[in-house]
Amino acid sequence: MAALDPHVAAVVDRDHAQDEDEDALIDELENDDKSFNAFRESRRKQLHSEYKRAQELRANAHGSYSEIKDEKALMDITTSTKLCVVHFSKNDFNRCRIMDGHLETLVKIHLDTRFLRIDVSNAPFLVVKLKVQVLPCVLAFIDGVCVDRIVGFEGLGRENDSFTTRELEARLLRSAVLIRSKVQSDQLAQHNKRTKYEAAANEGNEDDSD
Repeated sequence: MAALDPHVAAVVDRDHAQDEDEDALIDELENDDKSFNAFRESRRKQLHSEYKRAQELRANAHGSYSEIKDEKALMDITTSTKLCVVHFSKNDFNRCRIMDGHLETLVKIHLDTRFLRIDVSNAPFLVVKLKVQVLPCVLAFIDGVCVDRIVGFEGLGRENDSFTTRELEARLLRSAVLIRSKVQSDQLAQHNKRTKYEAAANEGNEDDSD
């Protein structure tokens, strides 16, 4: 996929962009963009293309954090979708709920990637095949191939049980399962709720083993 013009990316990646119509986004681009008319027209066309692409992705379940009940359905999605992040979880595990909170923030802004969750009780074959032993376990898939895994909160943040959505995004960017950095300061303030997650994490400091 061709790289977006930085001015266009700045508009479409904003937190409220998914709730606005195309005309509102173009007006926002016009207000921000003081360049020559030739560049402005090119950026308008690119914004139109991105808006249409986002609509198509949402029509195919991108932009929602979907819980899959059947492991065969999960395999079908990961093999037919280029970029997927899958959270193997258990509903009553505290750390899984913490991970869910961060993934729910990312799913709204990273439309190119499907975000899925499945309870390990519904995926006995995949739990064995993919060696899921500690929860939460987040796997990154590209073209159906697992390219990275996050076990517990390993490699996230500088302290146990304490990491930000931006740190999770950075880890997934290194795996190339996300296209570009999109978490912004206003999104962090609204969605990250780090204090809440840390307080919840104090209820159970050990990784949950399946």
